[in-house]
Amino acid sequence: MLIDDITIRVKAGKGGDGAVAFNKNIMSLGPTGADGGNGGNIYLEGISDLNALNQFRNQKEVVTADGKNGKGQYNDGRDGDDLILKIPVGTVIHNLEKKETSEIVKIGDRVLIAKGGRGGRGNFKFRSSTNTSPRQFTAGKEGESFTLRLELKLIADVGLIGLPNAGKSSLLNELTNANSKVANYPFTTLEPNLGVYYELILADIPGLIEGASGGRGLGIKFLRHIERTRVVFHLISAESDNPLRDYKIIKKELSGYSKDLAKKPEYLFLSKSDVVSVAELKKKITILRKISAKGGPASGAKKVIAISIHDIDSVDKVKDILNKIQGDK
Repeated sequence: MLIDDITIRVKAGKGGDGAVAFNKNIMSLGPTGADGGNGGNIYLEGISDLNALNQFRNQKEVVTADGKNGKGQYNDGRDGDDLILKIPVGTVIHNLEKKETSEIVKIGDRVLIAKGGRGGRGNFKFRSSTNTSPRQFTAGKEGESFTLRLELKLIADVGLIGLPNAGKSSLLNELTNANSKVANYPFTTLEPNLGVYYELILADIPGLIEGASGGRGLGIKFLRHIERTRVVFHLISAESDNPLRDYKIIKKELSGYSKDLAKKPEYLFLSKSDVVSVAELKKKITILRKISAKGGPASGAKKVIAISIHDIDSVDKVKDILNKIQGDK
């Protein structure tokens, strides 16, 4: 199960206390209490693994090491070890206390999210001409502590969308080596699948249904994943008894979630073209093309293309489009 939205608590390490100590060497005088070490910091770092947030399923609180207390003879306490938490690229980090938002957009990007407390000062730092035997010291500071909401939004070049069982997973598998689950029933895909076509990242977004933008079905959970795609491939099954209705349902849900999302560049495909007659296929393509030509609900679709994973020529047409998108990248 993919976790793409989770809230955790993070606490950086406390700084170590400064020491009160005096020189133990014969014939030597003066304070030698050293400083405490700084507490460990907590960082978030981007990686390619989409399942990286699963580490927080049973660990909602993350704490890193405290700094060690200072010692005598000028021996500073050791700093607490930093903690680097690996999260998926595309994760938005919401700091709920500070009301701030940051994000990880590249592999290797690293963000400091909780700074460790500063170590306290030992009595050596308080010496002066009038205070030759100071007993003052300072305690280490507490590390920062925050509640974070981690929200994954996939970063992909092309998002495959459509009603359940529209053939998105099959097309993704044909174009890439994604090997996502495929079967002839709704909601086969229960979480996003990614594939790579040369340098392009393709994302198979789980099936939307009518009312998804209002919270129905699986779609609301994944609409956020379409936000960052550059181009949308909209698949409508040729088996549908009303492809125009199917198209309007998806467009309505995209618009209901985000007006900008509904305006993304779109290619329209009539999938599973091999399962209907040639006459029926032409009729359904004509209906969709007329809507597109009028600038109506299908405006933005460059053309309507009939495809089947069992028809090499039609798959090549999809590849031609991808090659063009890659050339424009």
